[in-house]
Amino acid sequence: MASTALSTGWLRGKVKAVPSGDCLVIMGSAKADIPPEKTITLSSLIAPRLARRGGVDEPFAWESREFLRKYCIGKDVMFRVDYTVPSIGREFGTVFMGDKNVAFAVVSEGWAKVREQGQQKGEVSPYLADLQSLEEQAKQQGVGRWTKEPGASELAVRNLPPSAIGDPSNLDAMGLLAANKGKPMHGIVEQVRIVLEGVDKFSNLIGSVYYPDGDTARDLALELVQNGFAKHVEWSANMMENEAKHKLKAAELQAKKERLRIWTNYVPPASNSKAIHDQNFTGKVCVSSRAPKMGNPRREEKPAPYAREAKEFLRTRLIGNQVNVSMEYSRKVGSADGTNAAMSNSADSRVMDFGSVLLVKSEADDTTSPSTNQVGMNVAEMVVSRGFATVVRHRDFEERSNYYDALLAAESRAVNSRKGIHSSKDSPVMHITDLTTASAKKTRDFLPFLQRTKRHTAVVEYVLSGHRFKLLIPRETCTIAFSFSGVRCPGREEPFSEDAIALMRRKILQRDVEIEVETVDRTGTFLGSLWYSRTNMAITLLESGLARLQTSFSSDKIPDAHLLAQAEESAKRQKLKIWETYVEGQEVFSGRSAEAKHKEVLKVVVTEVLGGGKFYVQTVGDQKVTAIQQQLVALNIKEAPVIGSFNPAKGDIVLAQFSMDNSWNRAMIVSGPRGAVESPNDKFEVFYIDYGNREFLPYSHLRPLDPSVSAAPSLAQLCSLAYIKVPNLEDDFGQEAAEYLSELTLNNSKEFSAMIEEQDTSGGKSKGPGSGIVLMVTLTEGELSINAAMLQEGLAKLERKKKWDTRERKTTLDALEEFQAKAKKERLNIWQYGDVQSDDEELAPPPARKAGGRG
Repeated sequence: MASTALSTGWLRGKVKAVPSGDCLVIMGSAKADIPPEKTITLSSLIAPRLARRGGVDEPFAWESREFLRKYCIGKDVMFRVDYTVPSIGREFGTVFMGDKNVAFAVVSEGWAKVREQGQQKGEVSPYLADLQSLEEQAKQQGVGRWTKEPGASELAVRNLPPSAIGDPSNLDAMGLLAANKGKPMHGIVEQVRIVLEGVDKFSNLIGSVYYPDGDTARDLALELVQNGFAKHVEWSANMMENEAKHKLKAAELQAKKERLRIWTNYVPPASNSKAIHDQNFTGKVCVSSRAPKMGNPRREEKPAPYAREAKEFLRTRLIGNQVNVSMEYSRKVGSADGTNAAMSNSADSRVMDFGSVLLVKSEADDTTSPSTNQVGMNVAEMVVSRGFATVVRHRDFEERSNYYDALLAAESRAVNSRKGIHSSKDSPVMHITDLTTASAKKTRDFLPFLQRTKRHTAVVEYVLSGHRFKLLIPRETCTIAFSFSGVRCPGREEPFSEDAIALMRRKILQRDVEIEVETVDRTGTFLGSLWYSRTNMAITLLESGLARLQTSFSSDKIPDAHLLAQAEESAKRQKLKIWETYVEGQEVFSGRSAEAKHKEVLKVVVTEVLGGGKFYVQTVGDQKVTAIQQQLVALNIKEAPVIGSFNPAKGDIVLAQFSMDNSWNRAMIVSGPRGAVESPNDKFEVFYIDYGNREFLPYSHLRPLDPSVSAAPSLAQLCSLAYIKVPNLEDDFGQEAAEYLSELTLNNSKEFSAMIEEQDTSGGKSKGPGSGIVLMVTLTEGELSINAAMLQEGLAKLERKKKWDTRERKTTLDALEEFQAKAKKERLNIWQYGDVQSDDEELAPPPARKAGGRG
């Protein structure tokens, strides 16, 4: 039989695996490349099938597989493919071990049955007749699956425990590890021993496998790596003893040098990582570690579990302390999520530098480190050991931390102790109310909670400007926008604004501070005082010449008001920063010198634009605004009034529902229907006294207003641009001028500085729309002068000089002349036909006007 088998077309190999009682995996021989493999199913045989996951064995399936495994595993064989079945991708063949046909051995022991010829001619073993004869003998003898013992078939089905592969809940991996760590265990794969080393986060058991070689036991993993069949994996190797781990690493390096098997064509690849040498410095940042993300409230992303705790752990230990930073490598990463740009092929990437941050040991907490030659405590190791971060599993050839082994060891300790993110308990939940994005009404409603305790401990999360911050108040579990009362720094893009921001970031960013809240403005920003280490930080700003006091604030409500004034005077005397060109009795404002000893500067928001260069403003930080708003919120808006019970007349102050947002505001009746109200739809023209706008509303949108609220002065102040003449709405270019002024002032609730040049009291004390006292102002936003912008656009004319003008007025007119000259030259708008204005000059001075305050 054997003599007929040994013919051409036969291949040699070694049996590597036995998946079932009729199937073998045969491995060829190759010195350099990975040996080829072929899976051969014995021709014309059908062995009982082993159970798939969650299934049940066919009777005698395990015994059939075990017979074939013990019979030929690891043995040299010769085999030939008899036929293939492409539809199932399997090859069927004959296998000889020496002069013995393997199929004959299986059938004669009763562990497989012989299949008849297949549908296609030729799908049959060339030894079919011999196999059928051996099958009959096995049946007669009652061996293997043909046994005649009662109940043998039922007993030959394994009682399989639930599989833990893919479902860790079916295995107490940590319990098995604790009971058997470091102890030999009997395995089923060819009489081997396994030593459990650890468990990964998916409850997979990690261990070492030892197989017998004579009187010695060999480490299978080490043999695979030495022969170039496997790679060293850092994270799982870290579970092993140091000596065994170092042997694996050294074996891989040697296999690479010798270009064995998988390393045959090995060339150290070009990496997108670049080592950084000799860039160590002292400063206040970690490599190879990753902490939970804080999320993004604007994208409605919640913080990951333990993200707040990780941040707070680092903040309390590092802020303000000196650290040593050792830069180690740079890497190109995706700018969005920090992914490897080389892998993602993303054009939207950036280069980041990575390094280790070492805190001097005297400042560190009690977390111990296995490292002995560090110049300080590794911050990344501190975080990982507390269970607040995980160690990055780097790909092959990627640069990694010089302290990578220590990080892995710290992570292992955290996992074993079930700390932080490795804990089986739910992470602490802290619900933070973010009042920085809440409506102004909600912040006003929250004000009493912040005022019932005089001082609060807070953490400065962001420095938004020199005087404005985002604070976290742990006790009240909220974040707020906070600003100093009565103190303002230069606005964005104004000189020294960045200096003020830098000073506050350096002094108080992420520090614990104390605050007192006095009130809240119309934008929802809380106003008050802030102390760090018992120092009022408003005084620090004023002393540095990076802020000025606001005269519109009542000093009797501001703590340390006299110290604030002294600090500002000190900066003025030393001519620091914003006061560097200050002269006693003079100030530099908006690029021009002004004899402004008594002039008042207001921080305002423009609420409505009229024609002729007039507009209404509200003063920023005016406590009357807050008081009126609180009173309106407290009102009980009743059902629509019964006709006849409420008859608003011209000049009455009522409550009106604004049509754009349905909010209720104070308004003056400008006009209404003749006679008594007859219908809920009767129209009234109203003027909103706190904003300056007007509209027509039906009677049903009006309510009577309590005299205590209606008697309060209007919040909208009528202003006009000083030194220029703007066309009225009915004049040529009057509409264009109003639209341009609206574009400059009404977008995004911009804050402006309004210097009061003089007051026009000719309108009397009337409260009607467009009447009353008019403040003549120079309106600026940073370096931009609205007065100059109107001239430059050709939508205003400069007032003429007069022989009785003061030196200040003449200087200002000279400075503005260049803006008008540019518009004339380009023939813009009112200058489209050139300069056609009258040359007549006023011969008498104007009526006396009050200078300075609002009177």
